[in-house]
Amino acid sequence: MYKKAELATPSPSDFELPSCGKLSLLNRWVKMAELIPWSEFEAEYAKNFPTEKGAPAKSFRMALGALIIKEKLGISDRETVEQIRENPYLQYFIGQPSYSNELAFDPSLLVHFRQRISPNLIHKVNERMVEKMRDITPVKPERKKDSDAKNESPNRGKLIVDATCAPADISYPTDLGLLNGARVHTEKIIDILYKQIKEKTHKKPRTYRNLARKDYLAVAKQRRPTRNKRRQAIKKQLQYIKRNRGHIEQLIDLGATLEGLNK
Repeated sequence: MYKKAELATPSPSDFELPSCGKLSLLNRWVKMAELIPWSEFEAEYAKNFPTEKGAPAKSFRMALGALIIKEKLGISDRETVEQIRENPYLQYFIGQPSYSNELAFDPSLLVHFRQRISPNLIHKVNERMVEKMRDITPVKPERKKDSDAKNESPNRGKLIVDATCAPADISYPTDLGLLNGARVHTEKIIDILYKQIKEKTHKKPRTYRNLARKDYLAVAKQRRPTRNKRRQAIKKQLQYIKRNRGHIEQLIDLGATLEGLNK
């Protein structure tokens, strides 16, 4: 059974405190309570109680408010009820007209609140809160200056604002990894330069790329290679790069040009 509350929701100034004080309008729970359209979705929540028999259920504001408090504070069901009993702002948030030192409801009711308030209903409430916030604080678009418009660079990718997030395909720039990448580039340069003078010389310089990659992976795949193995792998990659640079100079002497390379 669901019985709609006949009393109007009190304002923060009408909420009765035991010390005859008043709630602050600047409190975060008071501000949030003003943004949530409690009455708009109460009818949808009442559909969970089709019969008029049984004890009256807790109001929609109390059910949704308790779930919001639990998720925002990151506490257990029992702790949520205790926090509501100790905090007058939380009692106002769930719709109580005055402060009470008694438990607003049993902690086990939070299980039923989660079952009755569907994710779709929560999504609707969030959308209405966003619309209400936009109406209260309209954002005026700033005009860009002519100088800023000229200096504005085109979009070059995606900006990740959260510093705790990082794409998984970004490798850590180790010395061995940088040398391996440099070796691969020298091999590509040799392939491009050789095509330019292929008719003059039929002997292509040997790069040992398969062996060089095998030597690199033998150490790179190890989780914690020893210092000696890492130094030996770096030495080998340096030797491969030195040999490739010599081949590049020979190809240039034979007539190949670097104009065929891209940036």
